[in-house]
Amino acid sequence: MSPIESNLQHIRAQMNTAIAARSPVAQNPVVLVAVSKTKTADDVRRAFLAGQSDFGENYVQEAVAKMADLEDLRTQNIVWHFIGPLQTNKLKAVATHFDWVHGIDRLKVAAGLSVHRTAAAALNVCVQVNVSGEASKSGVEPGAALALASEVRRLPNLKLRGLMTIIENTVDEETQRAQFRKMRTLFESMRADGIDVDTLSMGMSQDFTIAIAEGATMVRIGSAIFGVRG
Repeated sequence: MSPIESNLQHIRAQMNTAIAARSPVAQNPVVLVAVSKTKTADDVRRAFLAGQSDFGENYVQEAVAKMADLEDLRTQNIVWHFIGPLQTNKLKAVATHFDWVHGIDRLKVAAGLSVHRTAAAALNVCVQVNVSGEASKSGVEPGAALALASEVRRLPNLKLRGLMTIIENTVDEETQRAQFRKMRTLFESMRADGIDVDTLSMGMSQDFTIAIAEGATMVRIGSAIFGVRG
């Protein structure tokens, strides 16, 4: 068994434990996105052969080259997620090659993706929320998320799926939980307002079990699967 396969088994076991510990009303499935940025196409293939289908990338040119090397997996339902802020000159490439975009933080980006999306399937998108309020992080403030989501869902060729966040980088569990709970509350408020969303993308290698406990439906894990990046 390769280290990647072993890591995936360990993470899935942790995820299952965290899901089982949630309250009955929160027993939703949780999607694991393996963040493969800076990792090789061979690493992605190993993870795919170990049963992992969703992969996240941050760098457009690197990702597109990787996708070309793994073109044969397209017919086997590999799913590509773009994670992070988007420059306007990258919108066409992302709209053409990816299945998901995590990181819609302004209407201009969403509108550009809508224009460039020509595939039959709509591009799945999440509005990114800066729940920690840190200047170094992308995303709209929580109070602006509903307005942006309302605009995004009207755009053709896009499907608004939900919200995404990167919380404060801290080992303090109470801080982590508070920020995850704030996102869950915002997510539920949007649904109560009639916005049809099903995805709450939050939690990474260091905090994904807590994110799941607080209601995440999608977690994004890189180093715990592929090893520490150089």
